[in-house]
Amino acid sequence: MRRAPAPLSTVALPTAFAPGDPHLVAVSGGRDSIALLHWLHARGCKNLIAIHLDHRLRAESGDDAAFAKKFAATLNIACITGTADVAALAKKERLSIETAARRARHEFFAQVAVRRACPRIFLAHHADDQVETFLHNLLRGAGPSGLCGMGAVSALEIRSAKFSAELQIARPLLGVWREEIDAYIAHHALPFREDTSNADPRFTRNRLRHAAIPALTAALGRDVRAALLRTTELLRAEDAFLSAQPELRAAPDALEVPALRLLPLALQRRLIHLWLQRHAVGSIGFAEVESVRSLLGSRGAKVNLPGGLCARRREKRIFIAPQKK
Repeated sequence: MRRAPAPLSTVALPTAFAPGDPHLVAVSGGRDSIALLHWLHARGCKNLIAIHLDHRLRAESGDDAAFAKKFAATLNIACITGTADVAALAKKERLSIETAARRARHEFFAQVAVRRACPRIFLAHHADDQVETFLHNLLRGAGPSGLCGMGAVSALEIRSAKFSAELQIARPLLGVWREEIDAYIAHHALPFREDTSNADPRFTRNRLRHAAIPALTAALGRDVRAALLRTTELLRAEDAFLSAQPELRAAPDALEVPALRLLPLALQRRLIHLWLQRHAVGSIGFAEVESVRSLLGSRGAKVNLPGGLCARRREKRIFIAPQKK
C-alpha cells in the first residue's frame, strides 16, 4: 500500500522568499501560525523572526504572547511582541473590531519591518480564510478587487504619521485547507493556543465559518468551498489584467475630477477603490466607492467615509480629509 504523503509536504516556498534571507513570521499562537512557523523552519528557513501582537481583547491574551515566545524559542527563533488596545482604537476611529485589529496588526508589522530592516513577512492565511474573505466581500458589495481575495505573494503599503513601509507578504498555505493544517499539527504533535474569539458569533468571519458555509454546503449537497476558491482564482487573473491598465498604475494624492469623468465606469470605480486603499480607508465597499463617485456630479462637495475620514471636492479635485467634529 502506498503511504500518504506527509501533511504540507507538497507546499512550496515562494521563489522571492529565499530560505537564507531574513523573514518575519506573524505568530498568533493558534494552530495555523504554529504550523506555518514549524513548516518554515523544517524547510530550511533559519533566519526567521516571529512577531506577535497582543490585541488586548481577551483576558488571556497575554498568555498567548508568552506561548508564542516559548514555542519560537524551541526552534531557536527570536520572537518580538507588542500590544495594542484594539477596542479603544475601534471606538476612537469608529471602526469594527475586526477592521481595527487588522489596522493595528499591519502597523505593528510595519514598525518591526522598519526596525529590523526586513520587509518580508509570512502570514498563515489558508484556503478556508480565502473562501471566508470572498463571501465577506461579496456580501458587503465589494468589486472584483475585493472578490479575488488574498494573493499568495502581495505587497502592502503601510502609512502612518510616524513612518511608511512597503511589506512583501507571502502566504504559502493559501491553497491548504484547515483540515490539512490540523493533520500537520497532529503529525508533529505541535502545541497551540485555542483562541476563544474564533467561536464568537459577534464577528462576521465566525458567522460565515460556522453558519453560512455549512448552510450552503447542506443546501447544495456538496462542499462548496472548492468552487468558491476557484472563483477567487479566476477573478484574481482578471483583477491583475485590469490593475495593469495605465490609468491605475498610480493613485494620486487627489483625484482630478475632469480626468476621472472621462474614464469608463469600471475604471472609475477601480481607481477610486485603489485611491481609498492607498489612503488607508477601512471597510471599503460599493457604498463607499459610489459615495466618492457621486462627487463627480454637481450635487454635494463632501461625503463621509469610515474611520472618521471624508472625501471633499474642491477646485475640480477630490481629496481625503478628517471629518470635522
